[in-house]
Amino acid sequence: MSAHLTGPASEGVVTPRPRGRPAAGRTEGRTGAARAGAARGALAAVLFDRDGTLVEDVPYNGDPDRVRLLPGARQAVDLLRAAGVATGVVSNQSGIGRGLITDADVRRCNERADALLGGLGTWVYCPHLPEDGCDCRKPRPGLVREAARRLEVPPEQCVVIGDIAADVLAAEAAGARGVLVAGAATRPEEVAAAPRTASDLLTAVRELLAEARGHGA
Repeated sequence: MSAHLTGPASEGVVTPRPRGRPAAGRTEGRTGAARAGAARGALAAVLFDRDGTLVEDVPYNGDPDRVRLLPGARQAVDLLRAAGVATGVVSNQSGIGRGLITDADVRRCNERADALLGGLGTWVYCPHLPEDGCDCRKPRPGLVREAARRLEVPPEQCVVIGDIAADVLAAEAAGARGVLVAGAATRPEEVAAAPRTASDLLTAVRELLAEARGHGA
């Protein structure tokens, strides 16, 4: 079983138009290392964890009526949308593998969250148990790579925002960047070890967009 893909606004996954890529060859005298650094600093997509990051964490929730956005979530997505930055969700949903919820339950909850958030580019989730050894369950990189593929952006131009170390580690494993926004489930040692943190979701997005504007100047 592979990662499950949902796109509430259509059959399959909503995929934005492909973004242009620089032509091969010499680019204004930049070295290969400089070009690689510039590519990594670009912001093509922000991928969010779902529970505890965008919506209140209700363990193994299968009821769309219990989906509640966390403060700043809609505003953060709106800012990215206005800036032309692609968005997606990468989420572990082991309740499916545990038999506590169904795939249909997760899809309905995703659809409810998507509606509250105004529509994101892709929703990707892992239904497996931790002991299954799949490549998609965070902290492994599969969900991040698949979301980037669906959004047609390089993983190194993605940022993953989440509330636990597995989110940040999945980003790093995929070649993306990670931002930890501490919440109720975040352990102090996870905050200490995170390469980057933000006080809240909206602050994280504002800082990323400010950096992206500076990078493009």
